[in-house]
Amino acid sequence: MGISDKTTNRVSKPNGSKQLSTAQSLADKIKQKALQNMKEKKEAENKSDSESEKSDEEEEKEEEAKSESTITSFEDLDLVPELQATIKQLNFTKPTEIQAKSIPAALKGSDIIGIAQTGSGKTAAFAIPVLNQLWYDKLYNYCLVLVPTRELALQIQKTFDALGLEMGLKTCCVVGGMNMIEQSRELMKKPHIIIATPGRLMDHLENTKGFNLKNLKFLIMDEADRLLDLEFGPAIDKILKILPVADETNGRRNFLFSATLTEKLNKLTKVALRDPTLIKCNENNKTVETLVQSLIVVPGGLKNTILVYLLSEHLNKSVIIFTRTKSNCERLNVLLNMLDFQSCALHGDLSQQQRNGALDLFKAGKRNLLIATDVAARGLDIPFVDMVINYDIPVDSKSYIHRVGRTARAGRSGKSISLVSQYDLELILRIEQVLGFKLQKDEINKQLVLQIRDNVERCNSEVIMEMNRKSKEKKNNRKRGARSSRDDMDKSER
Repeated sequence: MGISDKTTNRVSKPNGSKQLSTAQSLADKIKQKALQNMKEKKEAENKSDSESEKSDEEEEKEEEAKSESTITSFEDLDLVPELQATIKQLNFTKPTEIQAKSIPAALKGSDIIGIAQTGSGKTAAFAIPVLNQLWYDKLYNYCLVLVPTRELALQIQKTFDALGLEMGLKTCCVVGGMNMIEQSRELMKKPHIIIATPGRLMDHLENTKGFNLKNLKFLIMDEADRLLDLEFGPAIDKILKILPVADETNGRRNFLFSATLTEKLNKLTKVALRDPTLIKCNENNKTVETLVQSLIVVPGGLKNTILVYLLSEHLNKSVIIFTRTKSNCERLNVLLNMLDFQSCALHGDLSQQQRNGALDLFKAGKRNLLIATDVAARGLDIPFVDMVINYDIPVDSKSYIHRVGRTARAGRSGKSISLVSQYDLELILRIEQVLGFKLQKDEINKQLVLQIRDNVERCNSEVIMEMNRKSKEKKNNRKRGARSSRDDMDKSER
């Protein structure tokens, strides 16, 4: 064997080992691929099994929900006889969707998050299970209802009083703008149900001797999305720290209700809900089907005239007109009264007595027009409101939904009209996006509008001048008061 043969052998040997290693690596790859395929197949089988289990669970939940929602009468509910008798007297026959779904779950002991349209009977949905359990427990300071506005608090109190008539129920309404000493006396009478705004309740918890919530078994937050906003956040946090802990030993129950709660779900952990039942009714329909919604495009400087034109076209109908500011609310009230319309105003600068008086006049039909800020947008249940007019477009869709929800309540029909100027286009587009449809455009009689324009604008100018004069008088009176108090201090020092 020569040198060339040896060299050939040396070269050929490595080639063979290389082919072998290549074959081995290929075999390893095939094996890994096979193992991976088996693993993926196994995972797919497990996934399908879990999905089938999940679908079974979902079917069970759906069947359960269906069986609960088949409640067609309050007589189908397991309520105490006294409460059933009162419900009959009040002519409550068929439960609304939110009532049919939430009351059975509440009677079983669940915490509730209820999302339903305005005017769907949410107040009775939480009041009935509370009163039913109160009949057995018979404790004072038993239930606390937190609300964002005074008007809503007074309305909920009336509902509880009506439903608890045969039970000897005692309620107490604790809101700002009312005499705190009188409220303290009412709290000392040991009411069963306390309806409160967060700020005033905190005042009583800190300052009213002998008042506490150790017996509390139900915490209800109505219009919960608003209560969880920054405006009420600090007071709510303080109240929740003072309340008994909602655990298995204490057994405190929590109900949260609103028309627009979905955006605040991440904040609900604050309330320490225990495995809550989430109930959504008509979540795709932000407003009820019986409500006809439209808009009128308003040319510059004609908004007051078009408002007067609309009210003339719907003469003697009950209408709520919403404004964005208190000054607009007051100005429109004076203007419409000057033009021989029967109107009253409701806004935050009025005392509670004045606000109650305006509501009473409107409810009694002595005034058919109510001009209001968003104070009246939430929770007010005035069944006979024929129409809502948005004089100023609200800055968010949530406020729009609550405003138009003042009409077309409890299955009745209603209409809302929004006056849209060139500056409101972006706001109305956002609202339409949330609603999921375009608002129809109403046509107006332009010739008639132009005929009444001069008279309306003349009256409006007079109103503005009078309001400016009164505003200056108030400022001067304040200055005189401050000057006289300083003079008195100087005299006493001498």
